[in-house]
Amino acid sequence: MHRPLIIIPARGGSKGIPRKNIKLLDGKPLIAYSIEVAGTVAPDRDLIILSTDDAEIARVAREWGLDVPYMRPDSLAGDTTGTREVLLHAMDWADSRGITYDCVLLLQPTSPLRTADDVRKALDLYSPDIDMVVSVVESAANPYYDCFETTPDGFLRISKGDGSLTRRQDAPDAWQYNGAIYVINPESLRQMPMGAFPRRIPMIMKRENSIDLDTPLDWTIAEAIMNSRK
Repeated sequence: MHRPLIIIPARGGSKGIPRKNIKLLDGKPLIAYSIEVAGTVAPDRDLIILSTDDAEIARVAREWGLDVPYMRPDSLAGDTTGTREVLLHAMDWADSRGITYDCVLLLQPTSPLRTADDVRKALDLYSPDIDMVVSVVESAANPYYDCFETTPDGFLRISKGDGSLTRRQDAPDAWQYNGAIYVINPESLRQMPMGAFPRRIPMIMKRENSIDLDTPLDWTIAEAIMNSRK
């Protein structure tokens, strides 16, 4: 059984959906969904770290049962701050507290429809000889069939292959990150950016669980899905 360090990143600034991390979604603050999932898979509550620079977000997290002894420094709260830097800082803090873990589980609050079962499946796929298990969904566009690039002279060409496929079913499977779950090898993260990982394993999720809240339209879709499940 793995012992993940669970990091929930939730900075105060948000342009697409203002204050989205504590905005109510179906009656609960958005961040509560990640806190609840983290609590079901964490062998020890001390392994759950909320990484926020915002006192109000920290207060809401405490109201939902999560202790928040760690605060993200302002230097890592800007629009240009990378996820890797945020994770490494939280890992260093955990290391300084003597917290032991064998992998890092990144749960972004913007994926409220991910389930504890989804997370457990990702953890089951992880082993220390890979760099990362990452949740994916079938890509909306397939580079062998209906995804195109523009040539230097302004014409469209198929992104991959020779363009001869006439049925999507004949194209190789194509996946895209859905932003819901990342199970990361700590040593790999310390050595290189996640985009450079050579050993990434996909964990396929259902499309209806893969909504990533970035715009007001995404929020409306998430609410509609939740209402349809009642």
